[in-house]
Amino acid sequence: MNKFLLPLLFLCLFIIESLFVQFLPGDLFGHTRIAAPRFLFSTLLLLAIFVGRKQAIMYAAIFGFIFDIVYVEILGIYLFLFPFITYLISKIMHVLQANLIVSFFVSLLGVALLEVGVYEMNYLIHVTDLDFLSFVNIRLYPTLLLNAGFLLFACYPLKRVFDKIAVGLRDE
Repeated sequence: MNKFLLPLLFLCLFIIESLFVQFLPGDLFGHTRIAAPRFLFSTLLLLAIFVGRKQAIMYAAIFGFIFDIVYVEILGIYLFLFPFITYLISKIMHVLQANLIVSFFVSLLGVALLEVGVYEMNYLIHVTDLDFLSFVNIRLYPTLLLNAGFLLFACYPLKRVFDKIAVGLRDE
C-alpha cells in the first residue's frame, strides 16, 4: 500500500492546485495580486526533508514534467526547477535540524526560489516584461502567504505520514 500512497498523494495535490485556482476568490489579495498555490511542490520539499533525497527528486522530476505538459507552453522549466530546488533544499537540510519550524521556513524558501526561477526564465525568454520589484509585490508575496497558510495546516500531518513512509523504507 505504501507504494501507491506517495503517487496518489502527489496526484491529489496536483489536482487540488488546479481546483484551488478555479475556486479561489480573485480579489483575495487584491485585484492586481496573483497567488499561485504550490502545494505539490511544498509537499515534495517536505518529502525531501523527512524521507529522503532520492525519492523526492524522482517525484519532483516526474511531476515537474507533468506540470510542464499540462500548464506551461515551454517544456523544461518545471522539469528542471522542481528537482534542482528539491536537491538544494535537501542539501540545506543536512546542515539544519529537521524539525517542523525549520521545515516550514525552508519549504517557503524553496517556494520562493521556484517562483523567482520561473520569473527569471520567463523574463529571459521575453514571456514577461514585468520588472523584479513589481513581480515581488504582485506575485511573490501573495504566493508565499498562500503557501505559508497551506504549510501551517499540512506540515504536521505530512510529517507524520512521511515518518511512517521513512520507517517502511528502512525496513525494506
